[in-house]
Amino acid sequence: MVHLDVPSGLGETEVEVMVILQPISEPAAGGREDFAWSPGFFERVVGGWEGEPLARASQGEYEARERL
Repeated sequence: MVHLDVPSGLGETEVEVMVILQPISEPAAGGREDFAWSPGFFERVVGGWEGEPLARASQGEYEARERL
């Protein structure tokens, strides 16, 4: 059983909604490990910058705001 409460923002206008239920024939490929860093990634990239030294520019003065 599927129950959907979907506000359309169209007020009293009639709308048509289509929902397609289709079984998945195969489990989805991959898992959490597909999103992990590859082995040795950090060893290859840490300290690898070879350009001009990076420097953070001045951030200016902190904005004074009204107290809430």
